[in-house]
Amino acid sequence: MPEVLKAPLVVEFPFTRSLSPVQSAFLTGLRERVVLGVKTRDGRTLVPPVEYDPVTSEDLGELVEVGSTGTVSTWAWNHEPRRGQPLDTPFAWVLVKLDGADTGMLHALDAPGPDAVHTGMRVRVRWAEERSGAITDIACFEPYDGAGAELTGSDGRFEDMVTGIVAPARLDYTYSPGRAQSGYINALSDRRAVGERCPSCRKVYVPPRGACPTCGVATSEQVEVGPRGTLTTYCIVNIKAKNLDIEVPYVYGHIALDGADLALHGRIGGIPYDQVRMGLRVEPVWTDGGRYPDHYRPTGEPDADYDTYKELV
Repeated sequence: MPEVLKAPLVVEFPFTRSLSPVQSAFLTGLRERVVLGVKTRDGRTLVPPVEYDPVTSEDLGELVEVGSTGTVSTWAWNHEPRRGQPLDTPFAWVLVKLDGADTGMLHALDAPGPDAVHTGMRVRVRWAEERSGAITDIACFEPYDGAGAELTGSDGRFEDMVTGIVAPARLDYTYSPGRAQSGYINALSDRRAVGERCPSCRKVYVPPRGACPTCGVATSEQVEVGPRGTLTTYCIVNIKAKNLDIEVPYVYGHIALDGADLALHGRIGGIPYDQVRMGLRVEPVWTDGGRYPDHYRPTGEPDADYDTYKELV
């Protein structure tokens, strides 16, 4: 039984968004150590504030200050904090109804253990030392048995209002390519390209998926293809990608390897970008120790006739 391949992968990007007047005031208030809610027509105070009444869908905009102390309404203990969570030691996730609010705010509670947490306990905001106008300006909540916090009298108007935020989005996952793609990857380490042939329509798919996407039947017959191929279509990249050491502009295209019935992706090099064309015959270029072709370059052969690759564009 061949080794099952797997690899840790990360998808990460910064998500930039603008803020509504209500959100802008709320986050600016946190920067100034003020917690704001929004009043509904029936007198409820919602914290964190929202732009629309979740019951009636009416527009909301009347901001009111609430206390930085409150009461835990429910909680759950987090034994193993993960990357990016508010605290790096075990803590409780809590819903806190701040004094003057009618809804709960979700945040972390710094407590020595689950036995120290209970519904109804009093807590207060622990402010971050450095604040920028984000929910992380509240570092966490902490147990508190003193009097309620005094209000500042803020009406939600501040200087230098926060108008936008950048929220990092990240997904960590482990990818396992399965039998068919593992065979393809292992062959690449020997500088070979292999696909699998459908027993019904006889098409050869590279990279293989273990089943024919047209017929829906399993594939297992390995077929070596290439190494040369035909550029079926392409695009010119003019924006440099982060952490990618390739100067722009460069060309990225679909390459139909000889003997394959599916085009794969690859970068085209060894030719000025404005001379790249459909039908260009190319071959792979490997780097020392590389597990896949670094790019494809022209072979010097005459261009392929369009009719030979039109089904793969």
